[in-house]
Amino acid sequence: MKAKGTLKEYTVIGRKLPTETEPVTPLYRMRIFATDPVVARSRFWYFLRQLRKFKKTTGEIVSCEEVKEKHPLKVKNFGVWLRYNSRSGTHNMYREYRDMTTNGAITQCYRDMGARHRARAHSIQIIRCETVAASKCRRPLVTQMHDSKIKFPLPNRVQKPTGGLVQANRPTTYFC
Repeated sequence: MKAKGTLKEYTVIGRKLPTETEPVTPLYRMRIFATDPVVARSRFWYFLRQLRKFKKTTGEIVSCEEVKEKHPLKVKNFGVWLRYNSRSGTHNMYREYRDMTTNGAITQCYRDMGARHRARAHSIQIIRCETVAASKCRRPLVTQMHDSKIKFPLPNRVQKPTGGLVQANRPTTYFC
């Protein structure tokens, strides 16, 4: 899988094809993060092959729908439980991100895992992703944003020249 652009959340529902011995088969639903529906279906079969004893040739996909965010304009804290393969083995991990959408947080997670752990997109498996209350957050990168009196100072501002195009002296950018 290539994590190109922002990842989208898909709900993929599939089942084993009914046979004479088993006319009614159970449905399996998965929450998949992928770039498009084709990749989402592919990932669904990849995970289902590991969990149950059937594959794409003996099964069918009932539906594949993109999930839209309920409140996309509200900033939330997301907890992401994941598993990834490194050069030395398989590792489980819990990470926290601050974003407005689940898709944004998962995309951030894939970028972060690639940067910090050199993990390729195909080796990352998202186990669970959910919003976390501010009081339950553990990571300092997320908790530092929970201050109600947070300030973002601009120490190196460049003021626009008021005179002509060419000025004799250099601009001062540091103001005490």
